[in-house]
Amino acid sequence: MKLRKVILSMIVVAMATSILTSCNKGKKPASAVGGLCKVICDESFKNILDDEIQVFEYSYKDANVLPRYMDESSALDSLLNEKVNIIITYRDLTSNQKSILKGQGRAFRSRRIAVDGIALIVNNENDIDFLSMNDIKDIMTGKSTTWGQVYPTKLKNERIKVIFDQNRSGVLHYMKDKFNNGQDLPIEFFAQGSSQAVFDAVQKTRNAIGIIGVSWITSDMKSTASTIEERYNELQNGTNRQEVNNFTDKIKVLGIRNEDKLKDYKPYQAYIFDGSYPLTREIFAIDASPLGTHDHDFFVFLTGSIGQKIILQTGISPAAVPVRVVNLQN
Repeated sequence: MKLRKVILSMIVVAMATSILTSCNKGKKPASAVGGLCKVICDESFKNILDDEIQVFEYSYKDANVLPRYMDESSALDSLLNEKVNIIITYRDLTSNQKSILKGQGRAFRSRRIAVDGIALIVNNENDIDFLSMNDIKDIMTGKSTTWGQVYPTKLKNERIKVIFDQNRSGVLHYMKDKFNNGQDLPIEFFAQGSSQAVFDAVQKTRNAIGIIGVSWITSDMKSTASTIEERYNELQNGTNRQEVNNFTDKIKVLGIRNEDKLKDYKPYQAYIFDGSYPLTREIFAIDASPLGTHDHDFFVFLTGSIGQKIILQTGISPAAVPVRVVNLQN
């Protein structure tokens, strides 16, 4: 019932967003008629940004968005060193970073565009189905080094192989902050170079646990059954598919349980939306471009109603949309 209630709440979000879209239907940003926009994005957000770019470029035939995907720290360094004006990251600007931008004479704006879930994935041969937050902390800090120290599993004698995407990624920073007070994790872990490589490694390694963004494990995230023209018309017309996104069956997605709860939750969109799933983080679009430029036009698109509706159709939760919770009666 709780999941049903939250899904209805998300449908209301979609309806509210649709109203905003219909009010602005047919209106384009004044300067978004062509040109090149460069964006640097944390690699774990790649799937969703690719969707945003596809719809934006279809909307404005002469516009081109050139994305580069890298770790979070490199994305922030590129912004502060004036190599790019727009980044997508999992941390807002610090006071020091804002001071640097001000010192460069650059106006800047930051907007939370989504709330993402961090998924823990294991090989299908692993017979563990969920972990508590304390179990995860024990793994991340080296207290539990074999699966048998976590649960009496058939893999009890096998060493836990922890797999991340990159050494400076937002996912790794999040786990440091969450489980080790922001300090380096005192364990050996394996950086694969990309989220896709984490996914592939867990498929092949039965004692592995992968830490990955939710969008990489949602099997039906992309609208493969729809053409870009059909999807564009759907977004413009205010209709919005709202589905419970299923996870791929190529790996196992673990449920996570807070210590004060009896129930574990998997990172379904509804549970990210209502806060039941405990491993969530905010996603920010940060723009330091002058108003009226192509870079700024893309920032406006990301943070506007169409950009938010695209996020609503993925495995994560949009942030900058009006939300009204509706309770269902038994």
